[in-house]
Amino acid sequence: MSYLEARDIAGISIFAALWGILNVTLSPIFFKIFHLPFLCDLIGFASIILAVWWVKKFGTATLVGIIATIINFMMRPTAIFFLGFTVASIVFDVISFISGYNRLFKQRILGSTLLIIISIVSAAVAGIIIGTFFMSPTSLQRWGGVLGWAGLHAIGGIIGGIVGVSLMNALTIRGVATTETK
Repeated sequence: MSYLEARDIAGISIFAALWGILNVTLSPIFFKIFHLPFLCDLIGFASIILAVWWVKKFGTATLVGIIATIINFMMRPTAIFFLGFTVASIVFDVISFISGYNRLFKQRILGSTLLIIISIVSAAVAGIIIGTFFMSPTSLQRWGGVLGWAGLHAIGGIIGGIVGVSLMNALTIRGVATTETK
């Protein structure tokens, strides 16, 4: 029996495509209007939470991030800042694995809280990477430097975490998927 079953691959592919396509189409519009990274984080971390909840296997968030990155580069080759989100998805994967899928998905209040915290930390990592390697110092000054930019991404992580956890809990309550871990 293989590590990832067809159901797992389908879930990873769907949530990665959701993140990649929505990020390429909607996030630039939102950023152009508001100059804030919140929509990128919302879409990304909601997608990752749903994928990890659906699959419940180590490597899920990383694969979602890598596939979303490939989609992003295919449609917007100059958007190399997205590599920050690739790293953030790996961070999310490692922290959620260490936290334990039983804790995250069977204990609704504790798990929901932990998933939001993991989203915040991962989004801040994306902000640090993007601010350090892909933004001009002039752009960063406007937001208080790299840490200010990481803080803005952390706020996006809060929003994305809340949206992802809300959708996950709603789907669980409706019986769309079980909270059983494999």
